Amino acid sequence: MVKHQPLQVYEKQVLVSFVTGIYGCRWKRYQRSQDDSSRWECLWFTILCSSFLLLLFWAYFWLVAQNDFDEFNWSVYNRSGEWKDETIPILASTTVGFSYVLVLLILAFFHISLGQQLNLYWLHKIGVLATLLTTISGVVSVDDIWAEEWDILLVSLQSTAPFLHIGALTTVTALSWLVAVYVVRRERSNFQMMVLITYTIILMALYLAPLSFSCPCVMDSRSLKPRPDVIGRRGAPMLAPENTMVSFNRALQHGASSLEADVSLSVDAVPFLMRDRTLRRTTDVGSVFPERQHDDASLFNWTELRSLNAGRWFLERDPYWTVAKLTARDRIRIGNQTVCSLMEMLRLAVRANSSVLLNVRRPPQGHPRYRSWITDTMWAVQKAGIPQRRVRTVTWTPDTDSGKVRAFQQTANEKLSVTEIRRRGITSLTLHYSKASPKDLQEYLANNVSVTVYPVNEPWLYSLLWCIGVPSVSSDAPQVLRKVPYPIWLMSQNAYSFIWIASDLVSIAVVIGIFSFQNYHMIRWRMSGMQNCNPEHIMLSAVAHRSNRDVNIMKEKLIVSELNNGLSSTEELSLYPQNGNARYSHGDLRPSFHSEQMDC
Repeated sequence: MVKHQPLQVYEKQVLVSFVTGIYGCRWKRYQRSQDDSSRWECLWFTILCSSFLLLLFWAYFWLVAQNDFDEFNWSVYNRSGEWKDETIPILASTTVGFSYVLVLLILAFFHISLGQQLNLYWLHKIGVLATLLTTISGVVSVDDIWAEEWDILLVSLQSTAPFLHIGALTTVTALSWLVAVYVVRRERSNFQMMVLITYTIILMALYLAPLSFSCPCVMDSRSLKPRPDVIGRRGAPMLAPENTMVSFNRALQHGASSLEADVSLSVDAVPFLMRDRTLRRTTDVGSVFPERQHDDASLFNWTELRSLNAGRWFLERDPYWTVAKLTARDRIRIGNQTVCSLMEMLRLAVRANSSVLLNVRRPPQGHPRYRSWITDTMWAVQKAGIPQRRVRTVTWTPDTDSGKVRAFQQTANEKLSVTEIRRRGITSLTLHYSKASPKDLQEYLANNVSVTVYPVNEPWLYSLLWCIGVPSVSSDAPQVLRKVPYPIWLMSQNAYSFIWIASDLVSIAVVIGIFSFQNYHMIRWRMSGMQNCNPEHIMLSAVAHRSNRDVNIMKEKLIVSELNNGLSSTEELSLYPQNGNARYSHGDLRPSFHSEQMDC
């Protein structure tokens, strides 16, 4: 028998050890395998990819829904009766889950590129499954509590579609390397052809996707309309308690051209500002009038309302995470705020030469002013001395009462046809951004109907509406929109077409280059004859038809034989595979061959 010198040094594969160790807890050489992954592990890889795509959608939804975080918390409050910032745990869990699944997916792709068998560790399987189920439950819960918010996805795509297209095209183009490795370097099969055809269809769909895009900001800059006016929605509620004098002052200081307020009527006919039906969320009614904290706010008289504190809740709950930025003087002033009357807000608007938008709410039945609520509110407006042309009112009132507010500009908060608008004598509309399509807006503006869109708190949404041509927006964050002097992106049609076509051509060139390189490499590999393979590769090839258990036993014996330096150099350990082509001696881990060539 031919004897060889002991093989003392193994090839170190740090990257392979790191990847297989984290992904499948396989840190040792003999635990790894380049065999094909089992169907069970392929199923887990599919679950991992599905979890990533769902989390990607979930993370994008909350990224664009940041515009409406206050609306979400308010919806939860109306259901539970307790005010909590529910977005914090959602954002935290989404960030952790997305990062975890992303790392595992990257490691899985490394396995595929390195030719390693996919073998996800059981703890990771539990983690991926828990993340998937948690995300699904979150989607179902949002659909139940906040179903109307899904519309923001379609709205946001009008602004983000060109950038998402470039990102998706780059990702799918990069995946061509893995597809080429899988299709070219293996024996042909029907599944490989299905993978190749599916990849080609996805790539072609991405190349043609911009044909379906409708982006208002892809336009000639000379056609851009003037900057939309910003209306302080309940003042500046991110900087001070909503519907208070401090909040309205802050809105004017940050460039708001108008003020918007929610008006209710007390039992003694004093219009005051309150968004909620009750006083529990924004006042200390629970400690001052504990037995009446669930009563309608309109059932209190003005003296009782004035005795309540309407600012301390803002400092305690910090609904927008802005309290830390307040000075000590601001905190004292906010902490002393009380319920604001309509008269006070209107007089502030007169001094600032500002216009107002009033959302007037009818009191409940049994209220002493149930039949005269419009008259009482309009009397207060006239007494404040503000010009009628600078007052817009939004009322939920039947047509029989609409004549009482004819002296003021009437605003509807629902989408109406131009014919209906003229019939009802309406001069402007206040619409949610999800209902303000570019086509409808152009029709309204062409018929001299002013449109205000709400709520607009993020620069991307403000820029999008600016490109559409909206004349004014209602915002909880005038201090944010003040920093947007120009749309965040604006591109001509020719420039966008050039970027689109150039990206497609570059992607086509890269994909063709990768497939050509893999084919060339494969041809050279097949023509090279005997390959320079390390002992582990030769052993795996020699026992390719053995069971996985036999292969693992042989690997363990090889490692043990290397470490067992106490045996005599003449002692030998021979392992004979079924085909009889290789023999392993204890003195040398390199095999002896009966034939001169072996394919690795």
